[in-house]
Amino acid sequence: MSDLLADAVAELYEADPDGFTERRAGLAAAARDAGEPAAAKQITALRKPTRSAWVVNRLVRSDPEVRSRLDALAADLRAAAGAADGARIRELTAARARLVDELTRAALRVSELPAPPAALREEVTATLDAAIADPEVAANLGTLVRAAHWSGFGLDSLSGTIPAPAPAPARKPANPPPAEAETERADRRREKIMEAERILAQADQDVEAATVAERDLEEAVRHLEAGLADARQRLAEARRQSYRATSRQQRAARQLDRLQE
Repeated sequence: MSDLLADAVAELYEADPDGFTERRAGLAAAARDAGEPAAAKQITALRKPTRSAWVVNRLVRSDPEVRSRLDALAADLRAAAGAADGARIRELTAARARLVDELTRAALRVSELPAPPAALREEVTATLDAAIADPEVAANLGTLVRAAHWSGFGLDSLSGTIPAPAPAPARKPANPPPAEAETERADRRREKIMEAERILAQADQDVEAATVAERDLEEAVRHLEAGLADARQRLAEARRQSYRATSRQQRAARQLDRLQE
């Protein structure tokens, strides 16, 4: 990547997207004037990010440790899933929810959006969560053009690859030997335990996310109630002032009437 292109990418994906198109045209023109038509063409092809994607991009560009923190947690989750370590999966799932919540708050703070629309906040959260599960999303952090969503279930898709189709099972005898039958039962039980642990880990994550949302809403309600109480107090004072002003007006009118008689 040429210096002109790299500088253009940094400027376009860090600055507010409202002026993206105009800035892109100016940067492409500057590259052509500098004798780099290839860079100009690449700059022109850069796509405008949505506001939620820009919020995530700006966080990543303002804090170099964000990538490493997401990558480290993703690696730990893959290792735990590979080892079928249920306790470790639950621990890391809770840590994942905490990290995503922390980074969502940081992203909104860096982007100076203290009270964002709920949909924007949800998209930022979903994108950060997807960056843990999907290596492709993680690789595009800083230049995202739209929010990402992780559609996987449990922890299987954390590997970032599509598993090859399982080979057709070999035909088994109608009556397997007792030892083989016992092994099959044990394998099936282990599979059921692992699936139950995955479902529990997902439920733990859902509970953590719901708790965070509940806390945020409670805080918003407290602010609204405080504002409402203040507005009611001001309204009461305004009514008192209005009553006094009306009384003065009526007394002045009566006095004028007497003087004009």
